[in-house]
Formats: sequence, structure tokens, C-alpha cells
Amino acid sequence: MKETEKIVLLLEKLKEDSKEYKQLETEGYSLEEKKNAIRSLMNIRMPREIPGELVELQDEYLQEERKTKGIVKLEDIPTIKEAFSSKSSYADKISLWQGDITRLEAGAIVNAANSQMLGCFVPCHRCIDNAIHSAAGMQLREECSHIMSRRRIKYGRKYEEPTGTATLTAGYNLPCDYVIHTVGPIVYDGLNDELCQDLQNCYENVLKCCMENNIKSVAFCCISTGEFHFPNDKAAEIAVKTVADFLEKHGGCMERIIFNVFKDSDLEIYEKLLVV
Repeated sequence: MKETEKIVLLLEKLKEDSKEYKQLETEGYSLEEKKNAIRSLMNIRMPREIPGELVELQDEYLQEERKTKGIVKLEDIPTIKEAFSSKSSYADKISLWQGDITRLEAGAIVNAANSQMLGCFVPCHRCIDNAIHSAAGMQLREECSHIMSRRRIKYGRKYEEPTGTATLTAGYNLPCDYVIHTVGPIVYDGLNDELCQDLQNCYENVLKCCMENNIKSVAFCCISTGEFHFPNDKAAEIAVKTVADFLEKHGGCMERIIFNVFKDSDLEIYEKLLVV
């Protein structure tokens, strides 16, 4: 079966699986529009059992997409010691990399989740939560849903994931082994000490999660910036200091910690902090 035929078949199966969009007319769509429709239907799908044939088609499609984007291995990313001749402590364990975090073949990547922990339901939204769930596949939302169901049984049906925790799931169709989900603080009316501590907790608990699960490499996104309005420069300061403090105590537990940025402005901020 040709690639275009597989894409059409997956789209049709997703439409069949949808209660609301069974009759969606996609006949005249371009290939790119069909791919956007596939992602959109995955994004809006509520957690529930996924038919085996649908999982198989989705996984095959996402694996092809993964190859097309290209996988970035740790050895392809220089440390700050190599890139900037940094003489800071543990410069051989820290990297700064700009690009799509879903391409990284690391032990784990960090997802900036929301308190519902089910991913982003807005079709093709540009947030990292949407990007990670879209590249991992619908199984990721299923696993997150099962985790939250168990927690609601324990803590009550209105339970939401607190800020600063770290939750481990499989990576599914991502090249990383695991995804670590953390809910960052939201800045509404200006920054304060409590919000800064909450963000520090995110980084600390992700690193503790890595230690507890023998994960040797992790890529951090810029937690709480963007949609959650944490100032980028302060967020980076907290991230770098927390990682440095962790490595000072537990340097032998990690082989590589990557600060992943997407925007040029964030790259400049991290370069200033790391090039010492």
C-alpha cells in the first residue's frame, strides 16, 4: 500500500471512530490537509479504548512521520563544554539544543502538562503538550487517563494534578523511552516567590523521577513560558540553577541533561546563562 493510501485509510478509520465527525468530507483535501485532519481527530478524541486496527494504522503512520522529521541522537548534540568551551562544573553533562523536542532520542523528554493531564484538545494547537501527544499517539492520552482515574479514586473525583509534580509515562511512537509530565505554575498577576518555588519544584521532581527510574538522560522544555506566562529569562535562571544544584549532589546519576528551546530569544537567554 502506498503512503498516500495509508494516510487516506487512517483518516477514514479516525472518522469512523469519531461520534461527531463521521460524515466529515475530506475527499478534496490535499495531502497536508489530510495529515492535519488526522492530527486534529487524534487531538479531540476523548480517552477510551482504541480499536486494534486503528492503533496499528496510527503507529505505522507516526513511525513514518518520525523518520521524515529525523531522529536526533544524544551524540549529535554537543555539550556546553564542546559547544562553548564552558569551564563550569558538569559542562560535559549539560547541552543546549534548539529544535523539535519530539525528535530527541533521549531517556525522557519533559512535557509541560496541564492539571487535567490529558494533553491538549485544541486541534493542531502549537503548544508543546499538543506536539508531544500528537507525535506519541493516542495511547499516551489513554495512559494519562488511567493514571488520573487511579488518583481520583484515591484523592476524590475532583482531583487535578498539582503544580510541580512529575508523572512518568511511556514514550510510545516518540524516539525517547519515556515522557515525564509536569504541571508548571501559571502567572496571572505578576511573579512572586511562590511561583518561582513551584517552577523549581518542577525541575527538581523531574530529576528525582529520572533518578528513581534509572533514566540517564532528559530533555527539558521551557516549562511554564509561553501559554503559562512565566517570564522567559527568570524561568531559564531557575532551570539552570536547579539543574546545577542537582548535578552538584547527584552528578553520577545523569549522563546528559538537555535544555531544549524553540525560540531564538530563549536560545540567547540560555547561552548567556550557560557560557561561563
